[in-house]
Amino acid sequence: MKQGQAGTGPANTFASVKEIEGSARTRMEKVIGDLVHAMGGIRTGRASVSLLDGIRVDYYGAPTPLNQLATLHVPEPSMITVQPWDVSQIGAIEKSIRSSDLGLNPMNDGKIIRVPIPALTQERRKELVKHLHTVTEDHRVALRNIRRDANEAIKKLLKDKTISEDEERRAHDEIQKLTDAHMQKIESASKVKETEIVELK
Repeated sequence: MKQGQAGTGPANTFASVKEIEGSARTRMEKVIGDLVHAMGGIRTGRASVSLLDGIRVDYYGAPTPLNQLATLHVPEPSMITVQPWDVSQIGAIEKSIRSSDLGLNPMNDGKIIRVPIPALTQERRKELVKHLHTVTEDHRVALRNIRRDANEAIKKLLKDKTISEDEERRAHDEIQKLTDAHMQKIESASKVKETEIVELK
């Protein structure tokens, strides 16, 4: 999770509690979006085109996302098909999938690449769950950092006498509620993903 993008952090001066809450909410939503995207790339026992999201293909010297070079389909639960728009790229695409760390073994017939999704071993499932927990924790930390930034901004409003102590307390409570709600979203998404990984096919 990359924090500290433009327009974030306590260095910003906010004119009101409402602005601080709005900024925190926007940043927290981004964290959830980023988590959903990161989870999409974690393998489960069933085929999903999002599994190949991280694949880059050397297309005339430029690393290009696979989904910009081919149509991806899931014709059955344990198979992904990759149909290159430019058939001359079939070898490069196959090589990129094979050399990724996904442990896949693609095959092509000259027109289309078939990527069988092997069943996960118990050992591999454990590794993936561990990886999922790391990803989840990174995003929890990101939320806590946003909460800290918002609380610092609220304290600054109090220090500048823009708000009263009562308003400061209410604002801190609102930020905590916002944080709790987004933490809950992280927990729910993580549980669903973990179930998908450990479910035996």
